[in-house]
Amino acid sequence: MTMTKGLEGIVATSSSVSSIIDGVLTYQGYNIDDLANNANFEEVIYLLWNGCLPNVQELEHLQQELRIHASIPQQIIEIMKALPLNKVHPMAALRSVISSLALYDDEADLLTEESNMRKAIRLQAQISTIIAAFSRIREGKEPIPPRKDLGIAANFLYMLTGHEPDQISINALDKALVLHADHELNASTFTARVCVATLSDLYSGVTAAIGALKGPLHGGANEAVMSMLKDIDQIENVQPYLERAFSNKQKIMGFGHRVYKDGDPRAKHLREMAKQLTAITGEHKWYEMSLLIEDIVTRQKGILPNVDFYSATVYHSLGIQHDLFTPIFAISRTSGWIAHILEQYRNNRLIRPRAEYVGPTKQIFIPIERR
Repeated sequence: MTMTKGLEGIVATSSSVSSIIDGVLTYQGYNIDDLANNANFEEVIYLLWNGCLPNVQELEHLQQELRIHASIPQQIIEIMKALPLNKVHPMAALRSVISSLALYDDEADLLTEESNMRKAIRLQAQISTIIAAFSRIREGKEPIPPRKDLGIAANFLYMLTGHEPDQISINALDKALVLHADHELNASTFTARVCVATLSDLYSGVTAAIGALKGPLHGGANEAVMSMLKDIDQIENVQPYLERAFSNKQKIMGFGHRVYKDGDPRAKHLREMAKQLTAITGEHKWYEMSLLIEDIVTRQKGILPNVDFYSATVYHSLGIQHDLFTPIFAISRTSGWIAHILEQYRNNRLIRPRAEYVGPTKQIFIPIERR
């Protein structure tokens, strides 16, 4: 056996959900640029789950189903109110609440294709409601129920604030959801597939994926990017901040990617959204600092920004609290997790790799009285 650290370059399964070939990201064969420029998030959900883009009737049916099932049980709201709200991170709360959601679903342990699709719709519809509700509960406010006339992006912004969002904000969040929806066999997706390969339920698979996404080397990077931007604060501080970081061999969050060597194709879309939103809010400095950081890091280190780098400025400009950045990632990536979970169920084999043993050998057992 040969060990490959981090499974880098190892092909662990076959999948039709998404691909990264020669630096080009596709969902079911559609280039991410085409989808980001033309499709809404609900269209992408349908595409990932069904392998084709919906027609008008199919899209309307999915949108209706998602809106019908967006409300969450009152018991879930009470669970969130019982959490230690002054110290729990939203990702930790989300991990626990999604797991709890299964307790109130009579079909949780059914593994038929039909029941899994019904659970998929409920989970995708409810995750944004849960995150918005948690955000309000920890502020001492009552959750705002989802509206039946709004899509996922608009409803999430509405449930956060109680105000109907403007179209630019809706479009920005919707595009971010499209860009984050799936990304081949990333850490959280692989975790989800490993989990359900044991024939565990869909809720367990998504809960496991959320646990993997919580880490700063995966979903938590965009929150760390905003923390860095806040530390820098002014454009004149960028150069000295980076010089200190380089000399201390400190990782610059939001840069580099194991798969993309010539740049993350999603970054340019988020860069443009960051430019537009900061122009509207009047907080140009976040975009200007980001451009300068990109220029310096790229020139001096040869490392290009990934999807997390500009998404931080986008979410900040939408007025979203920084520790909600990764949960928003989860709203989007749930669509991809579910697509992979359904695919795993359809052609399942238990995922059970081996490990290269590096411990001691031929040890002699010594009775306890002689140790």
